[in-house]
Amino acid sequence: MARLFKILAALLALLVLLLVGAVLALQQWTGSADFRQRIEQQAATALGVPVQLGRIAVTLWPLPAVALDAIVVKTEPALTVERVQARPQWSALLGGRLVVDTLVLRKAVLPQRAINTLSESMHKRKPAPAVKPAAQKTADVDWLPRRAVVEGLTWVNLQGQATTIEADARLDDAGWPESLNFKITQGALAGTQATLSAQDASATQRVWALKIALGGGTLQGPLRLTPAPRSGAEIALQAEVETRDVEVSALTAPHKLLTGKLEARTTLNAKFAEPASLVDALQSQTTFTVRGAALQGIDLAKAVRTVGLNRGGETRLDTLAGQVATHGRAVSLSNLVANSGVLAASGNATISPTRALSGRISVDLGSKVVGVPLVLGGTLDAPEVTLSRSALLGAAIGTAVLPGVGTGAGAKLGDRLGESMKQLFGK
Repeated sequence: MARLFKILAALLALLVLLLVGAVLALQQWTGSADFRQRIEQQAATALGVPVQLGRIAVTLWPLPAVALDAIVVKTEPALTVERVQARPQWSALLGGRLVVDTLVLRKAVLPQRAINTLSESMHKRKPAPAVKPAAQKTADVDWLPRRAVVEGLTWVNLQGQATTIEADARLDDAGWPESLNFKITQGALAGTQATLSAQDASATQRVWALKIALGGGTLQGPLRLTPAPRSGAEIALQAEVETRDVEVSALTAPHKLLTGKLEARTTLNAKFAEPASLVDALQSQTTFTVRGAALQGIDLAKAVRTVGLNRGGETRLDTLAGQVATHGRAVSLSNLVANSGVLAASGNATISPTRALSGRISVDLGSKVVGVPLVLGGTLDAPEVTLSRSALLGAAIGTAVLPGVGTGAGAKLGDRLGESMKQLFGK
């Protein structure tokens, strides 16, 4: 028996030595300048831009993995990654399949300009399919990692504003998200945390529970996705989100046109064929109320009293309610109603994709100044309100006839006359 144990120990030692030798040989090969240059050339050919790698490493401890260090994709500006590490799934590997169990992405900097350049380059190099397949095949998801860990990924938007995130996502055997933990560590929305967990799955629909902690409150509700029935068809996305006690400025950061605590119900819908088109395809409808609201950069009472252009200041409101509709990057606010003491206002507004403001607001100050029309303009960063030209003329006449009371009444009458003239002459 002792001799058998010695033979087994010797075989085990030999196996370990062979394994260590193989790893050392693999490390030496993958770590050579020639191998690194070949990988750089292949990556550059696939992406259409030069790629630089600092090091390629194969490790056994603490877990077997292959890592790429100091990656630089030479777009303008450059896209950089400190480390990408892939750990194989041993059960699949023993069965002759290479499946990535965990993918770790560490300290990546992804400027949107670089992403756009890379996307355009790859699109130009993508060959058109010669023959359309007769039948859709089941997607091969073996190449997808079962778990993805993001440590310090920084995205820089086109305006140069940076947002850094950390995330941990897991996929099921079919390649669909099973769970997601996400948080923003730096940027305008720093402190935001989100979780996504699978609730139900069928051949026709996937359902997740979404919860976001933001601005001292929460946004939560079900997220439903209907997969494309065939290749090239559209994916349908639906969600119902309830917002409770969220600071409004946390949702619009870095812009702070409106502050206060938000209560809202939102429905979202989108149909899209490509993930890149999701933002433009997304539509939403929201009914909201803001408690303790304050409009920053606009003093509605001063605008009414001075009957002219107003920039700066603040309008404090006890309540603000209305509806919001979005279509892509455009935002429309309707049925706005605001009250605070003697001030009451109602109206509609829109926010363009370039963050320009437009709309009309009717303001009452007590019983003597009622329905003064104001035109909303400027941007989210610098909002402004003015009287229309016809309202200004009516205000001047009203002041001359009956100072004080006649000013607001004249502005209202002048605005109505101006709108009637536009309808009459089509301008």
